[in-house]
Amino acid sequence: MLRPGAITSMPGSPSDHGNDMANPHFPGIYTLTSSRHRLAGLLILGGLLWQISGFTWLTVPAWLVGGFLWLAVVLEWQDLPRRARRQAGLLAALGLGSLLIGRWYYQASLPWAAIPAGNAHVVAMLVGVSFIGLIRSGASPQHGGKEVTGVKGVTSSWASVHLLGSILNLSAVFLVGDHIKARGGLAPAQLIALNRGLSSAALWSPFFASMAVAMGLAPEMQYGWILAFGLPLAALAGVFTALEIRQRFDLEKVQGFALSPSSLLVPVIMAALVLLFHYGLAPSLRIISIITFLLPGMALLTQLTQGPAKAASRLGQHVVTRLPAMRGEISLFLSAGLFTLGLSTLIDAAAGDQWRLFDELGAFEAALSYLAIVTSTVLGLHPIIGISTLAALLDMDATNPTLFAYVALTSWGVGSALGPLTGINLSLQGRYGVNGIEMTRHNIGYAIGMSLVILPSFALLTAWL
Repeated sequence: MLRPGAITSMPGSPSDHGNDMANPHFPGIYTLTSSRHRLAGLLILGGLLWQISGFTWLTVPAWLVGGFLWLAVVLEWQDLPRRARRQAGLLAALGLGSLLIGRWYYQASLPWAAIPAGNAHVVAMLVGVSFIGLIRSGASPQHGGKEVTGVKGVTSSWASVHLLGSILNLSAVFLVGDHIKARGGLAPAQLIALNRGLSSAALWSPFFASMAVAMGLAPEMQYGWILAFGLPLAALAGVFTALEIRQRFDLEKVQGFALSPSSLLVPVIMAALVLLFHYGLAPSLRIISIITFLLPGMALLTQLTQGPAKAASRLGQHVVTRLPAMRGEISLFLSAGLFTLGLSTLIDAAAGDQWRLFDELGAFEAALSYLAIVTSTVLGLHPIIGISTLAALLDMDATNPTLFAYVALTSWGVGSALGPLTGINLSLQGRYGVNGIEMTRHNIGYAIGMSLVILPSFALLTAWL
Protein backbone atom coordinates (compact mmCIF):
# COMPACT_ATOMS: atom_id res chain seq x y z
CA MET A 1 0.00 0.00 0.00
CA LEU A 2 1.23 3.50 -0.83
CA ARG A 3 1.84 5.58 2.25
CA PRO A 4 0.50 9.13 2.62
CA GLY A 5 2.65 11.64 0.80
CA ALA A 6 4.14 9.10 -1.61
CA ILE A 7 5.26 10.43 -4.96
CA THR A 8 4.03 8.37 -7.88
CA SER A 9 4.47 8.38 -11.61
CA MET A 10 1.63 8.29 -14.07
CA PRO A 11 0.19 4.80 -14.66
CA GLY A 12 1.74 3.15 -17.63
CA SER A 13 5.02 4.92 -17.37
CA PRO A 14 8.03 2.78 -18.18
CA SER A 15 8.97 2.13 -14.59
CA ASP A 16 9.16 -1.62 -14.59
CA HIS A 17 11.43 -2.25 -17.53
CA GLY A 18 14.73 -4.03 -17.35
CA ASN A 19 13.30 -7.09 -15.65
CA ASP A 20 10.30 -9.34 -15.54
CA MET A 21 9.97 -9.40 -11.77
CA ALA A 22 8.75 -5.91 -10.93
CA ASN A 23 6.14 -5.49 -8.20
CA PRO A 24 2.98 -6.78 -9.86
CA HIS A 25 0.66 -5.16 -7.34
CA PHE A 26 1.58 -1.61 -8.34
CA PRO A 27 3.11 -1.81 -11.84
CA GLY A 28 4.21 1.50 -13.27
CA ILE A 29 4.39 3.18 -9.86
CA TYR A 30 7.34 4.90 -8.26
CA THR A 31 7.25 5.27 -4.51
CA LEU A 32 9.21 7.71 -2.39
CA THR A 33 8.31 7.86 1.25
CA SER A 34 11.37 8.55 3.37
CA SER A 35 15.05 9.35 3.53
CA ARG A 36 15.59 5.61 3.90
CA HIS A 37 14.38 5.08 0.34
CA ARG A 38 16.44 7.98 -0.95
CA LEU A 39 19.53 6.55 0.70
CA ALA A 40 18.78 3.15 -0.82
CA GLY A 41 18.54 4.77 -4.26
CA LEU A 42 21.90 6.47 -3.78
CA LEU A 43 23.49 3.20 -2.67
CA ILE A 44 22.15 1.44 -5.76
CA LEU A 45 23.51 4.23 -7.93
CA GLY A 46 26.82 3.88 -6.11
CA GLY A 47 26.94 0.18 -6.91
CA LEU A 48 26.29 0.95 -10.58
CA LEU A 49 28.99 3.64 -10.71
CA TRP A 50 31.55 1.38 -9.01
CA GLN A 51 30.74 -1.36 -11.53
CA ILE A 52 31.18 1.04 -14.46
CA SER A 53 34.44 2.34 -12.96
CA GLY A 54 35.76 -1.21 -13.07
CA PHE A 55 35.53 -1.13 -16.87
CA THR A 56 38.28 1.50 -16.93
CA TRP A 57 41.86 1.34 -15.67
CA LEU A 58 40.63 1.32 -12.08
CA THR A 59 40.61 -1.92 -10.09
CA VAL A 60 37.26 -2.18 -8.36
CA PRO A 61 36.64 -5.30 -6.24
CA ALA A 62 33.31 -7.03 -6.88
CA TRP A 63 32.58 -7.10 -3.15
CA LEU A 64 32.46 -3.30 -3.13
CA VAL A 65 29.78 -3.25 -5.84
CA GLY A 66 27.84 -5.98 -4.08
CA GLY A 67 28.26 -4.31 -0.71
CA PHE A 68 26.52 -1.14 -1.87
CA LEU A 69 23.67 -3.17 -3.38
CA TRP A 70 23.23 -5.38 -0.31
CA LEU A 71 23.10 -2.32 1.94
CA ALA A 72 20.26 -1.00 -0.20
CA VAL A 73 18.43 -4.33 0.13
CA VAL A 74 18.81 -4.26 3.91
CA LEU A 75 17.41 -0.72 4.05
CA GLU A 76 14.38 -1.72 2.00
CA TRP A 77 13.84 -5.24 3.29
CA GLN A 78 10.71 -4.30 5.21
CA ASP A 79 9.17 -2.82 2.05
CA LEU A 80 9.41 -6.02 0.02
CA PRO A 81 6.12 -7.80 -0.71
CA ARG A 82 5.71 -10.85 1.51
CA ARG A 83 6.23 -13.33 -1.31
CA ALA A 84 9.41 -11.60 -2.51
CA ARG A 85 10.74 -11.35 1.04
CA ARG A 86 10.08 -15.02 1.68
CA GLN A 87 11.69 -16.15 -1.58
CA ALA A 88 14.78 -13.94 -1.27
CA GLY A 89 15.14 -14.74 2.44
CA LEU A 90 14.98 -18.47 1.79
CA LEU A 91 17.62 -18.31 -0.95
CA ALA A 92 19.94 -16.18 1.21
CA ALA A 93 19.46 -18.44 4.25
CA LEU A 94 20.18 -21.57 2.22
CA GLY A 95 23.27 -19.95 0.75
CA LEU A 96 24.64 -18.80 4.10
CA GLY A 97 23.69 -22.11 5.73
CA SER A 98 25.57 -24.04 3.05
CA LEU A 99 28.64 -21.85 3.55
CA LEU A 100 28.59 -22.39 7.31
CA ILE A 101 28.17 -26.16 6.98
CA GLY A 102 31.05 -26.26 4.54
CA ARG A 103 33.20 -24.28 6.93
CA TRP A 104 32.37 -25.95 10.24
CA TYR A 105 31.76 -29.52 9.13
CA TYR A 106 34.15 -29.87 6.21
CA GLN A 107 36.70 -27.21 7.22
CA ALA A 108 36.36 -25.48 3.87
CA SER A 109 37.80 -22.00 3.50
CA LEU A 110 35.09 -19.42 3.08
CA PRO A 111 35.28 -17.12 0.03
CA TRP A 112 34.62 -13.99 2.07
CA ALA A 113 35.05 -11.51 -0.77
CA ALA A 114 32.68 -13.47 -3.00
CA ILE A 115 29.81 -13.54 -0.48
CA PRO A 116 28.43 -10.06 -1.27
CA ALA A 117 29.59 -10.19 -4.90
CA GLY A 118 27.31 -12.93 -6.26
CA ASN A 119 25.25 -11.61 -9.20
CA ALA A 120 26.31 -8.03 -8.37
CA HIS A 121 27.33 -7.46 -12.00
CA VAL A 122 23.94 -8.81 -13.14
CA VAL A 123 22.12 -6.39 -10.83
CA ALA A 124 24.32 -3.54 -12.05
CA MET A 125 23.21 -4.27 -15.60
CA LEU A 126 19.54 -4.30 -14.58
CA VAL A 127 20.02 -0.96 -12.84
CA GLY A 128 21.69 0.38 -15.98
CA VAL A 129 18.81 -0.82 -18.14
CA SER A 130 16.34 1.01 -15.90
CA PHE A 131 17.67 4.32 -17.28
CA ILE A 132 16.07 3.54 -20.64
CA GLY A 133 12.93 5.06 -19.13
CA LEU A 134 14.59 8.47 -19.40
CA ILE A 135 15.06 8.12 -23.15
CA ARG A 136 12.08 9.26 -25.15
CA SER A 137 11.09 6.31 -27.33
CA GLY A 138 7.73 7.45 -28.62
CA ALA A 139 6.48 4.05 -27.52
CA SER A 140 3.34 5.25 -25.84
CA PRO A 141 -0.21 4.14 -26.51
CA GLN A 142 -0.87 7.38 -28.35
CA HIS A 143 1.72 6.47 -30.95
CA GLY A 144 0.19 3.23 -32.05
CA GLY A 145 -0.65 2.65 -35.68
CA LYS A 146 -4.10 2.06 -37.14
CA GLU A 147 -6.62 -0.07 -35.26
CA VAL A 148 -6.52 -3.76 -36.16
CA THR A 149 -8.78 -6.63 -35.14
CA GLY A 150 -9.00 -10.40 -35.50
CA VAL A 151 -6.00 -12.67 -35.80
CA LYS A 152 -4.05 -9.81 -37.38
CA GLY A 153 -4.76 -7.67 -34.32
CA VAL A 154 -3.64 -10.34 -31.85
CA THR A 155 -0.52 -11.06 -33.92
CA SER A 156 0.25 -7.36 -34.10
CA SER A 157 -0.14 -7.09 -30.31
CA TRP A 158 2.27 -9.99 -29.84
CA ALA A 159 4.80 -8.40 -32.19
CA SER A 160 4.43 -4.98 -30.53
CA VAL A 161 5.06 -6.37 -27.05
CA HIS A 162 7.89 -8.55 -28.33
CA LEU A 163 9.77 -5.80 -30.19
CA LEU A 164 9.23 -3.07 -27.62
CA GLY A 165 9.68 -5.54 -24.78
CA SER A 166 13.05 -6.63 -26.11
CA ILE A 167 14.40 -3.42 -24.56
CA LEU A 168 11.57 -1.92 -22.45
CA ASN A 169 10.70 -5.33 -21.02
CA LEU A 170 7.69 -5.35 -18.68
CA SER A 171 6.75 -1.75 -19.45
CA ALA A 172 5.85 -2.79 -23.00
CA VAL A 173 3.15 -5.10 -21.64
CA PHE A 174 1.53 -2.23 -19.74
CA LEU A 175 1.83 0.21 -22.64
CA VAL A 176 0.12 -2.16 -25.08
CA GLY A 177 -2.25 -3.71 -22.55
CA ASP A 178 -3.54 -0.35 -21.30
CA HIS A 179 -4.06 0.81 -24.88
CA ILE A 180 -6.17 -2.26 -25.72
CA LYS A 181 -8.05 -2.20 -22.42
CA ALA A 182 -9.11 1.41 -22.97
CA ARG A 183 -10.81 0.32 -26.20
CA GLY A 184 -13.01 -2.45 -24.91
CA GLY A 185 -11.22 -4.59 -22.33
CA LEU A 186 -8.75 -7.46 -22.50
CA ALA A 187 -9.98 -10.84 -23.72
CA PRO A 188 -8.08 -14.07 -22.95
CA ALA A 189 -6.59 -14.09 -26.46
CA GLN A 190 -5.11 -10.63 -25.90
CA LEU A 191 -3.71 -11.55 -22.48
CA ILE A 192 -2.07 -14.63 -23.97
CA ALA A 193 -0.47 -12.45 -26.65
CA LEU A 194 0.88 -10.08 -23.99
CA ASN A 195 2.24 -12.97 -21.93
CA ARG A 196 3.97 -14.77 -24.78
CA GLY A 197 5.11 -11.66 -26.61
CA LEU A 198 7.21 -10.61 -23.64
CA SER A 199 8.38 -13.99 -22.36
CA SER A 200 9.63 -15.10 -25.80
CA ALA A 201 11.87 -12.02 -26.01
CA ALA A 202 13.88 -13.64 -23.21
CA LEU A 203 15.12 -16.13 -25.81
CA TRP A 204 17.41 -13.60 -27.46
CA SER A 205 17.25 -10.02 -26.13
CA PRO A 206 20.54 -8.84 -24.59
CA PHE A 207 18.57 -6.37 -22.42
CA PHE A 208 16.63 -9.03 -20.53
CA ALA A 209 17.33 -10.23 -17.00
CA SER A 210 17.50 -13.75 -18.44
CA MET A 211 20.44 -12.77 -20.65
CA ALA A 212 22.13 -10.99 -17.75
CA VAL A 213 21.94 -14.18 -15.68
CA ALA A 214 23.15 -16.34 -18.56
CA MET A 215 26.09 -14.02 -19.26
CA GLY A 216 26.87 -13.76 -15.57
CA LEU A 217 27.06 -17.51 -15.05
CA ALA A 218 28.63 -18.26 -18.44
CA PRO A 219 30.63 -15.13 -19.37
CA GLU A 220 32.36 -16.86 -22.29
CA MET A 221 29.11 -17.66 -24.08
CA GLN A 222 28.99 -16.81 -27.79
CA TYR A 223 26.08 -14.45 -28.28
CA GLY A 224 26.07 -14.98 -32.04
CA TRP A 225 24.98 -18.60 -31.56
CA ILE A 226 22.35 -17.58 -29.03
CA LEU A 227 20.97 -15.04 -31.49
CA ALA A 228 21.03 -17.57 -34.35
CA PHE A 229 18.92 -20.02 -32.35
CA GLY A 230 16.93 -17.62 -30.17
CA LEU A 231 15.49 -15.38 -32.88
CA PRO A 232 13.96 -18.25 -34.91
CA LEU A 233 12.54 -19.71 -31.70
CA ALA A 234 10.96 -16.36 -30.87
CA ALA A 235 9.47 -16.13 -34.36
CA LEU A 236 8.13 -19.66 -33.95
CA ALA A 237 6.54 -18.61 -30.66
CA GLY A 238 4.70 -15.85 -32.51
CA VAL A 239 3.51 -18.17 -35.28
CA PHE A 240 2.45 -20.84 -32.78
CA THR A 241 0.52 -18.24 -30.78
CA ALA A 242 -1.28 -16.88 -33.86
CA LEU A 243 -2.30 -20.35 -35.08
CA GLU A 244 -3.40 -21.57 -31.67
CA ILE A 245 -5.39 -18.46 -30.77
CA ARG A 246 -7.09 -18.50 -34.16
CA GLN A 247 -8.42 -21.97 -33.46
CA ARG A 248 -9.35 -21.49 -29.80
CA PHE A 249 -11.05 -18.09 -29.79
CA ASP A 250 -13.50 -16.01 -31.79
CA LEU A 251 -11.33 -13.09 -32.83
CA GLU A 252 -13.73 -11.15 -35.04
CA LYS A 253 -14.12 -8.25 -32.61
CA VAL A 254 -10.90 -8.64 -30.64
CA GLN A 255 -8.86 -5.43 -30.69
CA GLY A 256 -5.13 -5.38 -31.32
CA PHE A 257 -2.28 -2.87 -31.18
CA ALA A 258 -0.15 -1.91 -34.17
CA LEU A 259 3.18 -0.14 -33.77
CA SER A 260 4.13 2.90 -35.75
CA PRO A 261 7.64 2.63 -37.27
CA SER A 262 8.90 5.52 -35.10
CA SER A 263 8.20 3.48 -31.96
CA LEU A 264 11.01 1.11 -32.89
CA LEU A 265 13.64 3.81 -33.34
CA VAL A 266 15.16 3.69 -29.84
CA PRO A 267 15.17 -0.15 -29.55
CA VAL A 268 16.90 -0.43 -32.93
CA ILE A 269 19.46 2.26 -32.08
CA MET A 270 20.22 0.69 -28.70
CA ALA A 271 20.69 -2.78 -30.19
CA ALA A 272 22.94 -1.38 -32.95
CA LEU A 273 25.10 0.49 -30.44
CA VAL A 274 25.53 -2.61 -28.29
CA LEU A 275 26.68 -4.61 -31.30
CA LEU A 276 28.95 -1.74 -32.46
CA PHE A 277 30.71 -1.64 -29.10
CA HIS A 278 30.91 -5.43 -28.80
CA TYR A 279 32.28 -6.18 -32.25
CA GLY A 280 34.07 -2.92 -33.04
CA LEU A 281 34.80 -0.26 -30.44
CA ALA A 282 35.33 -2.39 -27.32
CA PRO A 283 35.60 -6.07 -28.26
CA SER A 284 37.27 -6.89 -24.94
CA LEU A 285 34.11 -5.95 -23.04
CA ARG A 286 31.31 -8.46 -22.62
CA ILE A 287 27.81 -7.48 -23.74
CA ILE A 288 26.60 -7.36 -20.13
CA SER A 289 29.29 -4.76 -19.39
CA ILE A 290 28.49 -2.69 -22.48
CA ILE A 291 24.80 -2.51 -21.59
CA THR A 292 25.67 -1.55 -18.01
CA PHE A 293 27.34 1.72 -19.05
CA LEU A 294 25.75 2.37 -22.45
CA LEU A 295 22.14 2.89 -21.42
CA PRO A 296 22.85 5.24 -18.48
CA GLY A 297 25.25 7.13 -20.76
CA MET A 298 22.65 7.52 -23.50
CA ALA A 299 20.04 8.57 -20.95
CA LEU A 300 22.43 11.24 -19.62
CA LEU A 301 23.15 12.57 -23.11
CA THR A 302 19.49 12.76 -24.10
CA GLN A 303 18.61 14.56 -20.86
CA LEU A 304 21.43 17.09 -21.27
CA THR A 305 19.88 18.20 -24.57
CA GLN A 306 17.01 19.61 -22.48
CA GLY A 307 19.34 21.62 -20.29
CA PRO A 308 21.52 20.81 -17.27
CA ALA A 309 18.91 21.81 -14.69
CA LYS A 310 16.15 19.65 -16.15
CA ALA A 311 18.59 16.78 -16.70
CA ALA A 312 19.71 16.91 -13.06
CA SER A 313 16.10 16.99 -11.90
CA ARG A 314 14.99 13.99 -13.94
CA LEU A 315 18.10 11.96 -13.17
CA GLY A 316 17.75 12.75 -9.49
CA GLN A 317 14.11 11.71 -9.48
CA HIS A 318 15.04 8.47 -11.18
CA VAL A 319 17.65 7.72 -8.54
CA VAL A 320 15.43 8.38 -5.53
CA THR A 321 12.21 6.88 -6.94
CA ARG A 322 12.81 4.29 -9.65
CA LEU A 323 15.94 2.71 -8.23
CA PRO A 324 14.47 2.03 -4.75
CA ALA A 325 11.42 0.55 -6.50
CA MET A 326 13.74 -2.14 -7.95
CA ARG A 327 14.16 -3.69 -4.49
CA GLY A 328 12.23 -6.83 -5.49
CA GLU A 329 14.47 -7.89 -8.36
CA ILE A 330 17.67 -6.69 -6.68
CA SER A 331 16.99 -8.75 -3.57
CA LEU A 332 16.08 -11.84 -5.61
CA PHE A 333 19.16 -11.71 -7.83
CA LEU A 334 21.59 -11.03 -5.00
CA SER A 335 20.06 -13.80 -2.90
CA ALA A 336 20.22 -16.19 -5.85
CA GLY A 337 23.91 -15.36 -6.26
CA LEU A 338 24.53 -16.10 -2.60
CA PHE A 339 22.59 -19.35 -2.92
CA THR A 340 24.67 -20.44 -5.91
CA LEU A 341 27.93 -19.64 -4.10
CA GLY A 342 26.88 -21.47 -0.93
CA LEU A 343 25.64 -24.58 -2.68
CA SER A 344 28.67 -24.88 -4.95
CA THR A 345 31.04 -24.31 -1.98
CA LEU A 346 29.31 -27.01 0.05
CA ILE A 347 29.41 -29.49 -2.82
CA ASP A 348 33.10 -28.81 -3.40
CA ALA A 349 33.83 -29.23 0.31
CA ALA A 350 31.81 -32.43 0.66
CA ALA A 351 32.79 -34.20 -2.55
CA GLY A 352 35.69 -32.22 -3.94
CA ASP A 353 35.92 -32.72 -7.69
CA GLN A 354 34.52 -36.23 -7.42
CA TRP A 355 30.84 -35.38 -7.87
CA ARG A 356 28.89 -33.26 -10.29
CA LEU A 357 25.31 -33.55 -11.45
CA PHE A 358 26.61 -34.42 -14.93
CA ASP A 359 30.10 -35.40 -16.00
CA GLU A 360 29.47 -33.28 -19.08
CA LEU A 361 26.64 -31.01 -20.20
CA GLY A 362 25.69 -32.52 -23.54
CA ALA A 363 22.46 -32.46 -25.52
CA PHE A 364 20.73 -35.10 -23.36
CA GLU A 365 21.77 -33.46 -20.11
CA ALA A 366 20.71 -30.05 -21.46
CA ALA A 367 17.27 -31.44 -22.29
CA LEU A 368 16.86 -32.90 -18.81
CA SER A 369 17.93 -29.63 -17.22
CA TYR A 370 15.52 -27.65 -19.38
CA LEU A 371 12.59 -29.89 -18.48
CA ALA A 372 13.43 -29.74 -14.77
CA ILE A 373 13.63 -25.93 -14.72
CA VAL A 374 10.42 -25.45 -16.71
CA THR A 375 8.60 -27.95 -14.49
CA SER A 376 9.80 -26.11 -11.38
CA THR A 377 8.14 -22.91 -12.63
CA VAL A 378 4.77 -24.67 -12.64
CA LEU A 379 5.39 -25.42 -8.95
CA GLY A 380 5.83 -21.71 -8.26
CA LEU A 381 9.61 -21.26 -8.49
CA HIS A 382 11.16 -18.48 -10.52
CA PRO A 383 13.41 -19.74 -13.37
CA ILE A 384 16.46 -18.09 -11.80
CA ILE A 385 16.26 -20.57 -8.91
CA GLY A 386 16.47 -23.59 -11.19
CA ILE A 387 19.19 -21.99 -13.30
CA SER A 388 21.25 -21.06 -10.24
CA THR A 389 20.88 -24.56 -8.83
CA LEU A 390 22.03 -26.09 -12.12
CA ALA A 391 25.10 -23.83 -12.21
CA ALA A 392 26.00 -24.83 -8.66
CA LEU A 393 25.78 -28.53 -9.52
CA LEU A 394 27.97 -28.30 -12.63
CA ASP A 395 31.66 -27.71 -13.12
CA MET A 396 31.18 -24.42 -14.95
CA ASP A 397 34.85 -24.25 -15.91
CA ALA A 398 34.43 -27.47 -17.91
CA THR A 399 30.90 -26.75 -19.19
CA ASN A 400 30.27 -25.35 -22.65
CA PRO A 401 29.17 -21.80 -21.78
CA THR A 402 27.04 -21.28 -24.90
CA LEU A 403 25.09 -24.49 -24.37
CA PHE A 404 24.54 -23.65 -20.71
CA ALA A 405 23.34 -20.15 -21.63
CA TYR A 406 20.98 -21.62 -24.22
CA VAL A 407 19.49 -23.94 -21.58
CA ALA A 408 19.04 -20.99 -19.24
CA LEU A 409 17.41 -18.75 -21.84
CA THR A 410 15.03 -21.36 -23.28
CA SER A 411 13.90 -22.53 -19.85
CA TRP A 412 13.40 -18.91 -18.80
CA GLY A 413 11.52 -18.02 -22.00
CA VAL A 414 9.09 -20.92 -21.74
CA GLY A 415 8.97 -21.17 -17.95
CA SER A 416 8.16 -17.49 -17.41
CA ALA A 417 5.12 -17.80 -19.69
CA LEU A 418 3.99 -21.00 -17.98
CA GLY A 419 4.60 -20.49 -14.25
CA PRO A 420 1.70 -18.97 -12.28
CA LEU A 421 4.06 -17.02 -9.99
CA THR A 422 6.54 -15.67 -12.53
CA GLY A 423 6.92 -11.92 -12.93
CA ILE A 424 4.86 -11.57 -16.11
CA ASN A 425 1.89 -13.54 -14.78
CA LEU A 426 1.94 -11.84 -11.38
CA SER A 427 2.07 -8.49 -13.17
CA LEU A 428 -0.88 -9.38 -15.41
CA GLN A 429 -2.74 -10.44 -12.29
CA GLY A 430 -1.96 -7.22 -10.44
CA ARG A 431 -2.69 -4.92 -13.39
CA TYR A 432 -5.60 -6.65 -15.10
CA GLY A 433 -6.97 -9.14 -12.55
CA VAL A 434 -5.79 -12.23 -14.43
CA ASN A 435 -5.68 -15.53 -12.55
CA GLY A 436 -2.15 -16.97 -12.63
CA ILE A 437 -3.36 -20.56 -12.63
CA GLU A 438 -5.62 -19.76 -15.58
CA MET A 439 -2.65 -18.38 -17.51
CA THR A 440 -0.77 -21.58 -16.77
CA ARG A 441 -3.64 -23.59 -18.23
CA HIS A 442 -3.71 -21.40 -21.32
CA ASN A 443 0.03 -21.93 -21.86
CA ILE A 444 0.38 -25.68 -21.31
CA GLY A 445 -0.12 -26.47 -24.99
CA TYR A 446 2.23 -23.64 -25.93
CA ALA A 447 4.93 -24.93 -23.57
CA ILE A 448 4.61 -28.44 -24.98
CA GLY A 449 4.74 -27.19 -28.57
CA MET A 450 7.79 -25.00 -27.96
CA SER A 451 9.52 -27.80 -26.06
CA LEU A 452 9.07 -30.18 -28.99
CA VAL A 453 11.25 -27.80 -30.99
CA ILE A 454 13.63 -26.73 -28.23
CA LEU A 455 14.56 -30.23 -27.05
CA PRO A 456 16.03 -31.41 -30.38
CA SER A 457 17.68 -28.01 -30.86
CA PHE A 458 20.04 -28.86 -28.01
CA ALA A 459 21.49 -31.65 -30.14
CA LEU A 460 21.77 -29.32 -33.12
CA LEU A 461 23.56 -26.62 -31.15
CA THR A 462 25.89 -29.16 -29.52
CA ALA A 463 26.85 -30.54 -32.93
CA TRP A 464 27.70 -27.07 -34.27
CA LEU A 465 29.62 -25.73 -31.29
